[in-house]
Amino acid sequence: MSLELKVPTVGESITEVEIGGWLKKQGEVVQKDEPVVTLESEKATVELPAPETGTITQILKQKGEVAKVGEVIAILEKDGQTTAPQKSTEKKVEEKPQPKSAPAKAVTPPADTATESKASEKRVMPAAQRALDEHGLSAEQVEATGPGGRLLKEDVKRYVESKDQKAPTPTAQVLAATKGEAAPLADRQEEVVPMSRLRRTVSERLVQAQQAAALLTTFNEIDMSVIMALRKEFGEAFQQRYNVKLGFMSFFVKACIDALKQFPALNAEVRGANIVYHNFYDVGVAIGSGKGLVVPVLRNAERMSFAEIEVAIGDFGRRAKENKLKVDELQGGTFTISNGGVYGSLLSTPIVNPPQSGVLGMHAIQERPVAREGNVVIRPMMYVALTYDHRLVDGREAVSCLKRIKETVENPTRMLIEV
Repeated sequence: MSLELKVPTVGESITEVEIGGWLKKQGEVVQKDEPVVTLESEKATVELPAPETGTITQILKQKGEVAKVGEVIAILEKDGQTTAPQKSTEKKVEEKPQPKSAPAKAVTPPADTATESKASEKRVMPAAQRALDEHGLSAEQVEATGPGGRLLKEDVKRYVESKDQKAPTPTAQVLAATKGEAAPLADRQEEVVPMSRLRRTVSERLVQAQQAAALLTTFNEIDMSVIMALRKEFGEAFQQRYNVKLGFMSFFVKACIDALKQFPALNAEVRGANIVYHNFYDVGVAIGSGKGLVVPVLRNAERMSFAEIEVAIGDFGRRAKENKLKVDELQGGTFTISNGGVYGSLLSTPIVNPPQSGVLGMHAIQERPVAREGNVVIRPMMYVALTYDHRLVDGREAVSCLKRIKETVENPTRMLIEV
């Protein structure tokens, strides 16, 4: 029984996908619910599982091709059917029209066999072998001119000299550069790779954000001493109870929500000629994946505990690497946090994710000398950046919001007594 593999509905407003790559080949057996192909939409990369155990008999859409939602991209023969009959049929079709020419073809060896035979006839003289070893060459690279197919030392020397003449030495390149001449460089190659649909969409949205919004960024720095002390004191007990590490992100999510409640414009969006204020806090967390940056959303993050936040972010990270995030997990969001510090970034200006009006950028923690009560002390410091849409957020609000985040992270107990 044949089953059609169709492009599923992968999200609201998405009408087509791009074939990211087949995980199974034509003629290969797949198990039920085993991923068969990756589908790239403008918002996420998803895997299409096999509906039943069987054999892929036809692949109708190749990697890089576009398919509409609901379009058939492959045919699956249910379990019980094998590819053996197909192979024998194909063989008969190939052999039937030319039964007489088959013996003649059998006499003539294939090109590869002929090459191997020729290489095997080449006799390498001891002096030539030493020259090959000296220059890191193989006998197949050098043409033999000696009697009886012998490879001589002179053959190797001639090959090396001709190669040196084609490729200029580093000294020649430097001299040519100092004279203003263009010296040809060996192995200067380019690789052209088409952008994935997700990467194209990310690019378009980033450019759109720069063009459509009035973006400004304000900076501050945070003393991470208290949070690091809390993690050291309670980290082991936290992990034993919740089976997840106590990270920095949960503190920042909580601090951002606390600040957004006081400065609601940063949790709002421009919609036409109106400003829409959200009375909920769907915080997007930027995560790097193999396909690019994705921003899964913590829905109603104000209701989540520290443990729930850490578990959710850890789950997002794992599934992002496996391309198993759902499209609805990437949609929406009222505010975003991006942690470039995990990659070593010291300072950057994050770009707002439209139609949001604010994004917080976290960065690397470094021990730096700072002044405290008239003394210079060494503290673990982090630069933070808040990019905001100046169309609905004033500079005073943005600066005050970031200052509140700083104060809350440096003294988390302020959230408990709401001061």
